[in-house]
Amino acid sequence: MFTKNMGKTDRTIRAIVGVVLLFLALTSMSGGWAWVAGIVGAVLLVTAAMGSCPSYTLLGINTCKKES
Repeated sequence: MFTKNMGKTDRTIRAIVGVVLLFLALTSMSGGWAWVAGIVGAVLLVTAAMGSCPSYTLLGINTCKKES
């Protein structure tokens, strides 16, 4: 479906930040900021799970290690 364009470190950082944002959105934030944090956290988790970022594709970025 999507070509993988994210390396292991990139995926790990996205997953951690995504979990933290979702946690904050569900526990300590309220109002509009909670929605923003929740949506951004969910997008980060989904892109980390897929290993592909549509923004990276548009910008021509690839953090995957080159296969030798």
